[in-house]
Amino acid sequence: MPQWNIDEVRAAFPALAIRDDGRPRIYFDAPAGSQVPSRVLERMREAIIDSCANDGGAFRTSQGSDRLMNASLDGVAAFLGAARDEVLFGLNTTSLLFHFARLIARDWQPGDEIVLTRMDHDGNVAPWLTAAEERDVQVRWLDFDPESFEYRYDTLCDLIGPKTRFVACNHASNILGTINDVARIVAAAKSVGAVTMVDGVQSAPHIPIDVKAIGCDLFACSAYKFFGPHMGVLYLDPALRERLKPLKVRPSSWEMPWRFAPGTPSFEGQAGTLGAIEHLAWLGSAFGGAADEAPLRTRIVAGLTAATAHEAGLMRVALEGFASIPGLKVYGITGPNRLAARVPTFSFSLPGREAGAVAQALADRNIFAWSGNFYAWEAAARLGLGEGGVTRIGLAHYNSADEVRTFIAAIGEIAAGA
Repeated sequence: MPQWNIDEVRAAFPALAIRDDGRPRIYFDAPAGSQVPSRVLERMREAIIDSCANDGGAFRTSQGSDRLMNASLDGVAAFLGAARDEVLFGLNTTSLLFHFARLIARDWQPGDEIVLTRMDHDGNVAPWLTAAEERDVQVRWLDFDPESFEYRYDTLCDLIGPKTRFVACNHASNILGTINDVARIVAAAKSVGAVTMVDGVQSAPHIPIDVKAIGCDLFACSAYKFFGPHMGVLYLDPALRERLKPLKVRPSSWEMPWRFAPGTPSFEGQAGTLGAIEHLAWLGSAFGGAADEAPLRTRIVAGLTAATAHEAGLMRVALEGFASIPGLKVYGITGPNRLAARVPTFSFSLPGREAGAVAQALADRNIFAWSGNFYAWEAAARLGLGEGGVTRIGLAHYNSADEVRTFIAAIGEIAAGA
């Protein structure tokens, strides 16, 4: 198995070479939006320059759009472990879910119930809350343990029953980093015939996704979180697909991938998403032991597996550093033997330091981090974080251990008032 070469990986990302007044940029803002490799730019250029036309035409540029669109759908299908006619594109995950909430809730009746969670990004909460209010449907909540930072799976049998029509949950938390046992939640929902939705925005950049193993009806993620452009992608189970009436103009095709497209898609966004997936496949060939001629799915899984191993090393460095700073509190799983239970997203607080001020002090050192609740509205309230929230960093496979050590040194200085 080839060894991970962080210099070679970083060379694939043009933004990592940028300096500001001679200082390197340390991008620890990946949970909100990752950097993009050159393959993304190349694919987007191909769409905008070589194939700048709508699809379905007889002429060369339109045929180029057709080719790129089909290749992008094949790429997303391989990425999610699905078939081409089971995936579609949208503006982003939140937009997709607001759109599909309208479709899915059409047959909800007063007295029906849906189950949401206290851990989700509001993008997987507000669409369903809105639909529930419109249809006079009761909302029930799956809580998480504020000590273990994991779902209360023991309550599923009480929450999900014969009145349950829909269950939504997240694969990984954007504030806690927890990787959740979504297959268990989906199975409980399926046992009563409920429709299931899994938000994979935070898991997709870090671990291989297999929607068939999860068993959900819908799975959504955003390309700009897994090293691509601002696009959303959605897996839609064929059985549910046939039950949904699209919101669209009348002349538009009812075949996939146009069936749920309300208008002309972003071909350059689709192409850029393909570029991001091709980057992950390159990781699989370069560092994951996959042959260059192996199926795309095989190379993607190998690439993400190799990236996960690298990220586990980064998490160990971060957690050791956090433990060395008096009073620093991490909101999430911190056991060194439980790294497989989380993604490398860390929310933390420093005693006597406002989260926004910590983020600003890091920015002054050219270390890019976020503060707030990150739209994890329910989780922040459950943890009693207050208006300022927490400071958050998110690591990616393009980050280095030296960058993590630089960050830990900076946090130590900030904690000491330097």
